[in-house]
Amino acid sequence: MASSSIGPAEQRASFDQISELVERAETIVICAHTSPDGDAIGSGLALAELIEQAWPGKRVTNLLADTEVVPRTYRFLPGADRFVQPSDYAGTPDLFFCVDLSQPGRLNEARAVLERSRAVAVIDHHPSAERFWDAGLVRTEAAAAGVIVAEYALHVLGRLTPTMAQNLLCALVTDTGRFQYQNANGEAFEVASALVDAGASPAEVALNVYQSDRLAYLHLSATVMGRITTFEHGKIAYSYATSADFAATGVPVAECDGLVDLVRCVEGSEIALFLKEVPGGQVRGNLRAKSDRDISAIAREMGGGGHAAAAGFTFEGDIDQALSVVLPKLRVLYASDAKGAR
Repeated sequence: MASSSIGPAEQRASFDQISELVERAETIVICAHTSPDGDAIGSGLALAELIEQAWPGKRVTNLLADTEVVPRTYRFLPGADRFVQPSDYAGTPDLFFCVDLSQPGRLNEARAVLERSRAVAVIDHHPSAERFWDAGLVRTEAAAAGVIVAEYALHVLGRLTPTMAQNLLCALVTDTGRFQYQNANGEAFEVASALVDAGASPAEVALNVYQSDRLAYLHLSATVMGRITTFEHGKIAYSYATSADFAATGVPVAECDGLVDLVRCVEGSEIALFLKEVPGGQVRGNLRAKSDRDISAIAREMGGGGHAAAAGFTFEGDIDQALSVVLPKLRVLYASDAKGAR
């Protein structure tokens, strides 16, 4: 299924190197980034099942990056109750597996577990600044980490179980925005077809992720929509949610990844920014691009990372302070347009 600048032979060799680490390990931890999304949760669960199926007897732990819980949206996934928080894991694993993550800074509290691990493996599709793993595959052309995990499962087992497929379809559907984002390439549809053939239910993913919002979440969404503001003649749209909003509605921060898509829907907008206050005096920012403008560099300048069209960051301060720093960076992307119009 692989179709990227990393050829099939190179991908198979990377998979074999990962498998060598798995074979030598007895205790394995699988962890994704802080504020896990559908790709992080689904890919991690599928990888854990794959390892347990292919290498019976391995002790595999799905680890969260911090003290947050699995978002309610993804608790329908098979195995979602197996996640543990880093404060509850005191072991020294033989292998630490980063999934949907190739920057150790985004491990948050779980980074301490990584640092005491004997070996590290990575499966990811985000651009990586520097290699810190012993074996792995980072393929930015993949629409989701779930695509690579699916291909790894076929490489190792030659098949996908229905539960693996369900987890991986959720990973793929959410990271492509229901196949609406620019990353929805031919490989994504090919993998999706294989997952459905293996027993995944698109209807179940749609029902739980997109058609089961709590009334409190819809009320919060209305507040966020009412605050949408545009800049640069409508090319940049942004909104925000405060800690007071979360307290008033009772909606956990972990359930709010989809709010950036409300901002993304503004007609004529090319860049969407959503800011939300989180405990600890921080603001998390989500960036989305609908054009070919690369927002990942700005996310990295803000201490985060991601893709050209989907990225995020965490800022120390309040929403006004975060906006005062990130908005000028976004407006610079249009400076050349303004000069050309003169």
